[in-house]
Amino acid sequence: MKGQSNLKIDGIDKEILRSFMEDARIPILEIARKVGISGAAIHQRLRKIEASGLIAGSKFIIDPKILGYKTMAFVGVFLDKAVSNPKAVKQLKDIPEVIECHYTTGNWSIFIKILCKDNEHLMNVLNKNIQAIDGVSRTETFISLDQQIDRQIKI
Repeated sequence: MKGQSNLKIDGIDKEILRSFMEDARIPILEIARKVGISGAAIHQRLRKIEASGLIAGSKFIIDPKILGYKTMAFVGVFLDKAVSNPKAVKQLKDIPEVIECHYTTGNWSIFIKILCKDNEHLMNVLNKNIQAIDGVSRTETFISLDQQIDRQIKI
């Protein structure tokens, strides 16, 4: 049933999902009171939604700035050959500052998001870690000045 593409969600399911997307720690009974059904019915609906694969999990969101990571950058990675992709990604996984990695169309083979403490840390990660990966011919870096939108898809 996992990954079911014909999942039907109704207004109550959407309200349950919106509540958890806003605050994953909201008590089930609070949602039940809000939508007018029992806590057991909420649990049953959540099991159906989880079984479909729509919910990928829940997690706490850490503010990296509190830990001293103040520089966010996006890096387009140029590889000399497409066959280098899996090897490069495997090595990128070993770099803790790399927090996202995407295969892309367009100019770059890979597009990554990295978090560093400052610009000097960023320069070291680029020079000593990313550009040292076998198959990386060059990189193009964009430093984020300030994130303006951070949201999930609307339900």
